[in-house]
Amino acid sequence: MLKFDRQGLLPVVIQDDASNEVLMVAFMNQEALHLTRKTGYTHFFSRSRNITWRKGEQSGNVQEVRAIFVNCEENSLLIRVVQHGSGACHMGYRSCFYRRLQDDDTYETINERLFDPEIVYKGTRSAADPADEKFLIATGYTHNQAQKKLEAELRQLYGVYLYLRDNDMSEESNTSRLLQERSHSYLVARLADELQELADVQSGEHVHTNRQDDTILEGSQVSYWLLLLAATENMHYEDFTPHASILSGYREHSSESTTIEQRQDCLSLLAADTFDTNIQGLHLGFALVGWACAEAGVSPLSPAEYDLAQMRRKGLVR
Repeated sequence: MLKFDRQGLLPVVIQDDASNEVLMVAFMNQEALHLTRKTGYTHFFSRSRNITWRKGEQSGNVQEVRAIFVNCEENSLLIRVVQHGSGACHMGYRSCFYRRLQDDDTYETINERLFDPEIVYKGTRSAADPADEKFLIATGYTHNQAQKKLEAELRQLYGVYLYLRDNDMSEESNTSRLLQERSHSYLVARLADELQELADVQSGEHVHTNRQDDTILEGSQVSYWLLLLAATENMHYEDFTPHASILSGYREHSSESTTIEQRQDCLSLLAADTFDTNIQGLHLGFALVGWACAEAGVSPLSPAEYDLAQMRRKGLVR
């Protein structure tokens, strides 16, 4: 009997049947495994979207199953596939493992990007898309405009934190002191407090001024601790792309029960403190910021804009 975890999930390694190259790692629930075996094509469970999905349903890069193997403890799977299309990685590479870790903790990209994910995953949307029109009415931007603006703002914020990490300004900046200490467990604990307060704002249990302003404040605080965690783990912005997660959370409108599970998963993944689980945890955390903005009826750009305004007052950005 396969042993699914407490969330009903199994980790799955996907391997190219011809080359033996490891293409990706994902999760399956019982439904995804059933559909994989029934159709002969891989299906997975998305924890951020809380749905079962077929690999390649947007890109066309489907995976045809050749064999399924079970590990000795019956708690993970290895699936050998024929990879159709350009590749398995949503970043545009054949394999998700397209970077090599160097001795100085930097990454070397060792594979060629085969397709542009911006075109493959978002290029099909037109100005007449009802979802994009609704987004435009709510935010004042099209989805692509908002993505570019939010990315620029978050890159600017993250750049300040990297500077405070690499230049000890502890006497003048508490953020710099936190980044010098690199206490992963402390940062996760503070994040847990802010995630709870962000949720409590939506339920009406935590009030400073009003729901909109409080969402912006608490959303900025959640983003702050997430960015500090990324900085202490020496991540590049491209490793976790917070703008994409915020906008994804904003548009998907998860239920309250789902967001409780996402919050727990976010903290569990970050507490595990490995590079891959940290990235997954960061994605979930930023998606929760987007969800809260949608719930409160504020722009998903507002928390980052609030933080930038604070930075300008302190003279850290122009």
